[in-house]
Order: sequence, then C-alpha cells, then structure tokens
Amino acid sequence: MPISASEPIIRAHQVHKTFRTGKIEVHALRGVDLVVNAGAMIAVMGPSGCGKTTMLNCLSGLDSFDEGEIFIEGVDLSKMSDRVRTDYRARRMGFIFQTFNLLPVITAVENVELPLLVTGVRPAPARKRALEVLDQVGLADRAGHRPAELSGGQRQRVTIARALVNNPAIVWADEPTGNLDSKSAGDVLSLMRQLNRERGQTLVIVTHDAAIGALCDNIVQMQDGTIVEQSNTVTQGHGDGSG
Repeated sequence: MPISASEPIIRAHQVHKTFRTGKIEVHALRGVDLVVNAGAMIAVMGPSGCGKTTMLNCLSGLDSFDEGEIFIEGVDLSKMSDRVRTDYRARRMGFIFQTFNLLPVITAVENVELPLLVTGVRPAPARKRALEVLDQVGLADRAGHRPAELSGGQRQRVTIARALVNNPAIVWADEPTGNLDSKSAGDVLSLMRQLNRERGQTLVIVTHDAAIGALCDNIVQMQDGTIVEQSNTVTQGHGDGSG
C-alpha cells in the first residue's frame, strides 16, 4: 500500500484509549494528534506511565483504541478486520522490543526468516533473504547460532534483522536498547540510524534514552497520555519528521 510522497505515512487524530479493570479506569491516551512523514526516524519520550507504549501499540494496530482516527499509509486502521490488520502488520511493519522475543530453540537465521514463512514465502527464498539481512546487520557469521549463544547486542541485531526482513514501511521499536550495555546500545543505535538512512524506512522509537532522541529527526514528548511537545533535532537531512 504505497503512499504518495506528500501524504504522511502515520496520521493520528484525537486518539483516546482507556483501560478498565473493575471499577478502575486508566485514561492512557487523551486525544493524541500525530503526523509522521515517510522516512522519518522519531523518538517518543516521556516519564514512565505517560502512554508511550500504549500509543505505539495503538498506532501499529497491536491494540484497539476507543475514539479518534489512525491512518497508516493512508488506510484507516479502524476499518480493517482483525485478520486484515494482522496480515497488514506482517507484510508492512517490523517490530523491535526490549526483550528481544526470539525463539530460543531455533537459530538466528530461523528466527529472522519466520515473518517471511508466515506470510507464505517459500523456504528457499526466505532463507536467502534472511541471510542477506543478517549480513546487513553484521551477523552473517552467527546465522547458525541460537539466541543463548549470542550476546545481548547480537540478539538485538537478530531482532532488528527480523524486523527488516520483509522490507516493512514502518519499524516500531519499544525501548530497543533497554537491556543492553552502553557499548552495545551505541552500536545498535548507529545501526538503526544507518539502516533508516539507507533504506528510507520510517522508524518510531519509544525510549527513555536521550542518546536515541539525539540521533532521531524528531522528538515527540508525552505526558499524562497526551503529546505536549514535538521538536526537530536536525535542521536538514533525508527525513522530515512529525509535524
């Protein structure tokens, strides 16, 4: 579902999300408005509990929302059935999480090729593509290793390769350096910025890490379920981020 260059790849308008447990209500999102242009790398920052991860989950279709509109590549998420939304995520989105979420009993290359196999790509081309992406993230020589045989930084590189293997339009990342030491975190950050520039993919990164914010095109500051500030961190470059 390619979009025109002038149309934002992500557009959210007055998005609300409330979690209810018995008589307790938590208003996680309170009228979020966000516009992100294709090819931007943005950081979503703010204190714990401010709604960062909830916003990412709603924007990516992992979670539902109560009010408002979310358009991804010009398509209204709320108009998609669960099956269509799941298929769309598998084909057009990649996900990077703090906890890696790698399957421990299979090798790095088998983890990376899984999204392709799920969408019906035949095993031989899926394996070829997975090896190509592992090479791009500098792990070609670890393709046959299981996650337990890899360092934290290497496991996150496998996760990044898995997120990129289907050539997604958008990569969503939730605290991607949270479990890494400073050296590994810096390596992973540099890799994400490099891949963003080379491939032109949109990256939306939830983070507490100021170093990630400094590398991004834009910083979106959240507080109490709303976006309170959006700022450019660069004045020129490939991406023109959220407006």
